[in-house]
Amino acid sequence: MRKFLNVAAVAAMAAVTFANPAPALADHHESAADPALAAALGSEVRGEDGTRDQYRHPGETLSFFGVKPGMTVVDYMPAGGWYSRIIIPYLGEGGTYIALNPELHPSMTGYWDMYRGTAEKFPAEAREWVPNGGARVIGANTDDELDALAGTADRVLIFREIHNMRRFGWFHDSVVAARQLLKDEGLLGVVQHRAKADAPASYVLGDNGYQREEDVIRLFEAYGFELVEKSEINANPKDPADWETGVWSLPPSYRGAEEGSEERARRAEIGESDRMTLLFRKRP
Repeated sequence: MRKFLNVAAVAAMAAVTFANPAPALADHHESAADPALAAALGSEVRGEDGTRDQYRHPGETLSFFGVKPGMTVVDYMPAGGWYSRIIIPYLGEGGTYIALNPELHPSMTGYWDMYRGTAEKFPAEAREWVPNGGARVIGANTDDELDALAGTADRVLIFREIHNMRRFGWFHDSVVAARQLLKDEGLLGVVQHRAKADAPASYVLGDNGYQREEDVIRLFEAYGFELVEKSEINANPKDPADWETGVWSLPPSYRGAEEGSEERARRAEIGESDRMTLLFRKRP
């Protein structure tokens, strides 16, 4: 049964609309030309998040995707809010942040509970992450009634979730929802762990976290998107992308490498995964 998202009620009761803060500016070279983005990257609400910036390049990535204050931006599966703590302040009071999560099978519990009932739960979580300032926040799942939000989004962003979308059967409904939410000619940005171009199909079905870039491009093309541009912002040539235990072998998870071991130190030197960064446009 489809749930109906009362957008007016969400906006009035659950939207996060704070007074603008004045966080200290950080020295992020990729955002030097955009003081508002530099402020969001340097805000104290990020806590220890900034330690990952050297691998995830959030300033350059959001700039590449053309995200600007005042926009309506959909963030697919924001999980613990790493990007939320940047995007919500950056969009400002004139912007809208939509957290979009998939419909979950009832058997998926535990870790996955954070993704259920997004319309009711997410705005309160966002208030804890960003207690002052920033965009209004709306939450939704792909099986919610999204008609009231249709055609409102300037951007849909999918950070390191294509493998989950594929292995859990969420890709179809999620990309259909993305098309519904996007404005005509709206843009969709993807960052995804990248397999080698000749990686066997058995390695890239989703369980290892890696995807072949050409496969991702063709999947989105099949759903009515055209590739606008690609970037190597998040590339890491040191990643062999063939880990037996998948992408989680690398930081921050270090699966299979004990604390203090030489192997863990070796993986720390490699850093986080090699990643594709793709920008698509919604075709009519």
